[in-house]
Amino acid sequence: MEIRWLGHSCFLFVGQEGVSVLTDPFDQSVGYPTPKAETDVVTISHHHFDHDAVQVLPGKPQVIEGPGRQTAAGLTFKGTATFHDAERGAKRGQNTVFSFTLDGVSVVHLGDLGHLLTPEQREGIGTVDIVCVPVGGFYTIDAGQAYETVQQLNPKVILPMHYKPDEAVTLPIAGVDDFLQHFTQVKKAKTLEISRASLPQTQEVVVLEFSAPGK
Repeated sequence: MEIRWLGHSCFLFVGQEGVSVLTDPFDQSVGYPTPKAETDVVTISHHHFDHDAVQVLPGKPQVIEGPGRQTAAGLTFKGTATFHDAERGAKRGQNTVFSFTLDGVSVVHLGDLGHLLTPEQREGIGTVDIVCVPVGGFYTIDAGQAYETVQQLNPKVILPMHYKPDEAVTLPIAGVDDFLQHFTQVKKAKTLEISRASLPQTQEVVVLEFSAPGK
């Protein structure tokens, strides 16, 4: 599959057979150009403007949201109920962690996770090859908590998200560097092409460059 980062918590996953999944689209107020990529499926972790702007997307993708198992475009999506804060949702409400498998690779998108995972949540998420993890803090887990969450999940590939790359993003969140200092295997890439056979033997962080919103 090919993976592109369209900014914030929005990734586009395209499988070898052309099936595509886009996560957490945002509106123009975030500071990036809005994502315009066509996709078969879009997952929504929660209903905040920087994660649920389905209206900016072309076409009519199938929307997946909320806990439980759902099927779209021949893929099965599992939603695990979590919270947007460390007070069981009292501050910012619910959050859904989505898991799906594409080209034999299991992908987990943590959305705006606001706490460490409970053993039950960790078990519910299942096997993790690639994790998209928020690292900027303030609204979500911070760099240290993100590192702890990665240790809970033990993925092969870590894709940081929900951080401040430059001054164009005005949200009060941190950059990615505090998170990266926890790791020795870090690389940057424009896109990530990966398959079951090419998953790294040693855990690595891949910082994807912002990709233009059009497809």
